[in-house]
Amino acid sequence: MRRSLMIAVAASMLATAIPGAAGAAVKEGSAQIVSSVSFRTAPSTSSDVMRYLKKGETVAVLEETNAYWLKVRDSSGTVGYVSSREQYVNLTAAPTETADAAVGAANATIVASVNFRNAPSTSGDRIRYLAKGEQVTVTSQVNSYWYAVTDASGVSGYVSTSSSYIKLTGAIAGSGSANSGSGSSNSGTGSSNSDSGTGVSASAKIEAVIAAGMAYLGTPYEYGSDRSTTTTFDCSDFVRQAFKDALGVTLPADSSSQGAYVRGLSSVTTDWKQLKRGDLMFFMDYKGTSASLYTNKSAFGSSISHVAIYLGNGQVLHTYSKESGGVRVDSIEGRHWEYRFLYGGSAI
Repeated sequence: MRRSLMIAVAASMLATAIPGAAGAAVKEGSAQIVSSVSFRTAPSTSSDVMRYLKKGETVAVLEETNAYWLKVRDSSGTVGYVSSREQYVNLTAAPTETADAAVGAANATIVASVNFRNAPSTSGDRIRYLAKGEQVTVTSQVNSYWYAVTDASGVSGYVSTSSSYIKLTGAIAGSGSANSGSGSSNSGTGSSNSDSGTGVSASAKIEAVIAAGMAYLGTPYEYGSDRSTTTTFDCSDFVRQAFKDALGVTLPADSSSQGAYVRGLSSVTTDWKQLKRGDLMFFMDYKGTSASLYTNKSAFGSSISHVAIYLGNGQVLHTYSKESGGVRVDSIEGRHWEYRFLYGGSAI
């Protein structure tokens, strides 16, 4: 449940808000503190700690600020921020927009019963089925295949853009025009490697991918993991799932093919310090912890055996062994990861 909520947060980074929505009424959520956690003045580890929330305390959740922080109010009425990690907080009810915010804003009609999902992906959890004839508000077009919508009760989610399921009856906020959705050939059953023309910035896509990946922190490692489930991952399966959850993009299934994909899509670098946040990093086989063991490596000749998402500041998000605890964040500088690095670049 918590993972699904975080994936939804990742997807929401791509959505364009309706003008005036900032003033919409929001129903507070709730959470219980699982273990002592810093209660901060801002959503950053560099912000001041007001106090420590204790195990067992209940707080009101005002918003999911991003994939890492919750804005909460304690029993004394003080508002601040806490980590959203499960080891600290159990989110018992997420904050939701109230029905009043959606009244009179409908700009689309459901043509045939369609899945209403919590993420723009067929792997997203189904909230419910939207029925034929329902009026909904399309708040943005996430990519060529998914709309972000709000139903009449104020619940937000995602539906296929296929004209077989939904018909726009008014303009999407910020788009300046209405269309029938006929430009999409998707039936809600697949994914695409293109979301051109949607106006979504590259940085927003990158943050969405990273947030989607962070949602799987701690997921167990399994070599050759099943690509149709998210119960375990190997390195390439994990990266593939993060892109699929966040963008609806299906990358190749193995790290070597992903490397070839990135090389064909963008320029790459063999200097990891030149990488940008969100770039994919490709590594050769592990030979040991000494740099001297990798002096004969060939950036484009050595076989790729591992892939990771670069977070910036010398950190990567990846998974590589059962013993390491599954999906995790690691520093690479001065370690075998730095010595094994072959090249990296953008998959967006």
